[in-house]
Amino acid sequence: MRFGQIVLLALVMMGFASNSSAQISPGDLATPHAHLEGVSNCTKCHTVGNKVNKELCLDCHKEIKSRIIAKKGFHSSREVEGKECVVCHNDHHGRNFKLIHFEKDKFDHQLTGFELKGKHLNQNCKDCGCTGCHKPANIKDPEIKKKTSTYLGLTQECTSCHEDFHQGKMASNCTNCHGFTTFKGATGFDHSTSKFPLIGQHKKVACEKCHKPEIVSGKKTQTFKGLAFNNCTNCHIDVHKNKFGQECTKCHSEESFHNVKGISTFNHDKTSFQLIGKHNTVNCKSCHKISLTTPLKHDVCSDCHTDYHKKEFARNGKNPDCSDCHNHDGFTPSLFTIERHNLTKFKLDGSHLATPCFSCHKKQPAWNFRNIGIACVDCHNNEHKGFIQDKYYPIQSCPACHQTSHWKDISFDHGTTNFKLEGTHLLTNCAKCHYPGEKNKLKSQKFKGLSTSCEECHTNSHAGQFDENGRTDCTRCHGYENWTKSIFDHNSARFKLEGVHKQITCAKCHPEVINAKGKYIEYKNNKLLCSDCHRSL
Repeated sequence: MRFGQIVLLALVMMGFASNSSAQISPGDLATPHAHLEGVSNCTKCHTVGNKVNKELCLDCHKEIKSRIIAKKGFHSSREVEGKECVVCHNDHHGRNFKLIHFEKDKFDHQLTGFELKGKHLNQNCKDCGCTGCHKPANIKDPEIKKKTSTYLGLTQECTSCHEDFHQGKMASNCTNCHGFTTFKGATGFDHSTSKFPLIGQHKKVACEKCHKPEIVSGKKTQTFKGLAFNNCTNCHIDVHKNKFGQECTKCHSEESFHNVKGISTFNHDKTSFQLIGKHNTVNCKSCHKISLTTPLKHDVCSDCHTDYHKKEFARNGKNPDCSDCHNHDGFTPSLFTIERHNLTKFKLDGSHLATPCFSCHKKQPAWNFRNIGIACVDCHNNEHKGFIQDKYYPIQSCPACHQTSHWKDISFDHGTTNFKLEGTHLLTNCAKCHYPGEKNKLKSQKFKGLSTSCEECHTNSHAGQFDENGRTDCTRCHGYENWTKSIFDHNSARFKLEGVHKQITCAKCHPEVINAKGKYIEYKNNKLLCSDCHRSL
């Protein structure tokens, strides 16, 4: 081919490329994506030969990706999970096309992980719409705050939208005390959980009587912490003017100051049994049913208390004392430490350290501590039963693959199978090959009988050109590290590359074709003679 012909061909090809760029795009991108216009940017959203790639979308929209990974927000809900981004957010409909569109009045806010209750329902009003809450003033993240329109950036903390009436003096979780209907009145607060439980007449006293209003930094609030209550005289006037000391409870109770009590003022410390913890709240008659002066046996707890564990901890017919695990403040929490637990047949480690006792020891109406099993399958369902061969986890031994520190950390040696993991396969998540189903992944899991052929997981892009006995051995040309880099040696083919042929690009001889087999690059073209490609001069 002469130099002039080559130049002419290049100009024609350049012209075709410039015209085809306009034909490839189905339409202008919306304004937020306008910076991605142009053929060179297609692969930022699309994979070659395929539609929009969800992972590429999330690589740009990192704020959405982080919430999906954390399994939070609308995009992790049952409504969206598993869907491709383009189902709701497709493009190429022009600059003014709205990528985010939904019917606000029909939107189920519960899908976001934050159900609108009480007065929050009124925020989605006709006048302000969702912007009653979703506004820049409530967004703390500076990057998200830059967005002109977004529903991200809000937290579920009340103080992210509401002014802290208590000005940092109380816990940040307002719902501990308040409901969603009104902030007035701490309807959810249980005073019995405080250091000063309300009993007797104290239950009838208005909150403001003890929790006085005050002004802090020019704003009205109330005092809830730091109140003195170690003695009745902290709030009540001593009408006896200290004639009988400051211990009012010697004669009075919270039920009524007019009813003077007698035996309840008795100092039990003078006996051989000091009343501490819960024993302080026990009615005298609960122990002294016959007579207040009748001697009572009280050497061990079981002298008064029934053995709840029904001799489960007995050794040689003798029960240990309850004080080995409990104290006078109550039977819960137990004093049985992790260190002591680790001396048993079942050592607590990993996630088991964070597991509450009742998860394992109260699966029945009563607590159970003996013979509850120590194997994983004694407590956990074996989701792989029938799917994995026994030789890979003898007697259903989960630790053969899993760790107690994190169940999804897999330590299985794939080299023990007939498919050793190499290259990129080492970075591939197990689920890619072993959980092919989209809906019920547990039922569709596959471990036994998986083919080791590349075509089992990968599409044969060569339309069967290299099939031998119905299969293509991809490793003849490709390695596991980089699929696009070929290791094919042309000199092993029927047409060896010599001379100028070594400098010619592959596409010159192996063009892309479209026929009944589909769209693919033609490698076996049977062009072995010079005349097959070159014209005689």
